Amino acid sequence: MIEIFGISLSVEYAMQLLVIAFLAALFLQSGFDKVVDWRGNIEYLMEHFGKSFLSRFVTPMLTVITVLEVAAGIACGYGLIELLIWRSTKWALWGTFLAGVNILFLFTGQRINKDYVGAAVLVNYFLLVLAGLYIMT
Repeated sequence: MIEIFGISLSVEYAMQLLVIAFLAALFLQSGFDKVVDWRGNIEYLMEHFGKSFLSRFVTPMLTVITVLEVAAGIACGYGLIELLIWRSTKWALWGTFLAGVNILFLFTGQRINKDYVGAAVLVNYFLLVLAGLYIMT
């Protein structure tokens, strides 16, 4: 048990809260950044994938990633609220799963583009998602 501000929490519950809060912040910020700065993201990705056959698919890829990120962020955000109020992990599990799918898509794009450093950075997020799925069940 962990005691925080006089409230006792199990380590498992604390881990669930921290993981889902982290994923909610990550995907809400990233998804909404793409929505707000769509043009800037398109320009960056056109340059990033410029030497790859993926350059022709930047707009549809960005659309899919944006929808997935916003959906994962909203599901994780609601999952955090649900976890706090009812101690249920139903939405947290769905949000974590969507986060994992999103990271797989991003990882695949980075590997195809031969951006191995960018792909390697995503492994840390993917491991967090796997741990999150495990502790949510």
